Amino acid sequence: MPLKKYGVLAARAVDRRREGSSDTPHYQIHLTDDAGTHYRAAVNVESQQAPSELLYLADDNFRHPVTEMLPPAGSGWTALASQPGTAALDFIRGNLFDPASMRTLPPDLVGADNDLADLLDHYVQRAIADPTAALYAFGQRWGPETGAADKVFGFQPGDGIHDIHMNQGNSGRFRSDNGVRQDGALLLHLPAEDRWVAVFLAFQSQAWHTDNTTGHPIGTAPPRPGDHEEPVRIMAALVNPVGPAPEAETITVLNASPAPVDLQGWHLADQNRQTLPLPTGPLPPGTTLTVPAGNGFHLGNQGGTITLLDPDGLKVHGVSYTARQAQREGQTITF
Repeated sequence: MPLKKYGVLAARAVDRRREGSSDTPHYQIHLTDDAGTHYRAAVNVESQQAPSELLYLADDNFRHPVTEMLPPAGSGWTALASQPGTAALDFIRGNLFDPASMRTLPPDLVGADNDLADLLDHYVQRAIADPTAALYAFGQRWGPETGAADKVFGFQPGDGIHDIHMNQGNSGRFRSDNGVRQDGALLLHLPAEDRWVAVFLAFQSQAWHTDNTTGHPIGTAPPRPGDHEEPVRIMAALVNPVGPAPEAETITVLNASPAPVDLQGWHLADQNRQTLPLPTGPLPPGTTLTVPAGNGFHLGNQGGTITLLDPDGLKVHGVSYTARQAQREGQTITF
């Protein structure tokens, strides 16, 4: 079953602690909200299932419409419904990043800038030092634990968030945690720079093709990010055409492979999972195809996602755009 208490914690980082070479090491963050409530964010840095090293991606200039849906900075805990149109995260369906860009890091090594704890420390220390910085932790909440002090930072009552990583595609004893639109992550807002930073984590044992309802793996082997070829990619979209609604929106795809690709059965999907079939027939190598929107498929001017699905309904490529990118009428957004 999905996570029981999924949501986002909007707070300020005030301290951190590395657990080094413990049995199940975490990177621990002490946070407080504007009401003075204390929380602990427990971030996994090592997997209990082989391979032990986590996959990570750190985006120093994160741009995605989800940042416009977040609760106010410092507002504390907000429960999130795991459905489209909310701030709930989904690494596969939300087009938050390119999974092929993820890399592995060991949990904790002697030396500087060579492990996952160092990477997290770089951003969390920045958040602690900047009084205007806002940290958003997505995952599953525990507590408040009345009458019990936090086991790491000692505040009372114990309260916090964990599962700050991908929460679908699990197998074995972690299969019960699977669900869609319930993935964990860390987002850091730096208002002085008008910039967002995002840190995404996943386990190498997790699958990247999952059922749209259960989040369980599809297929037998969990393909690593980047293993699935992207012969056709989304290159551009005209989201806000000149003129009154209904507008003539278009999406442009590219065959980046050295061979023709038969587009029979291929579809585009918008952020509400409305699909648009691609024209049947071969797309020659190195050529583009511009497809008009329609059939319920819609690209909103307030930000959105576009996903390319193969004939089996599996995600091949995905992109996102923000309201700021869609602001200029007639401007084609390139990805």
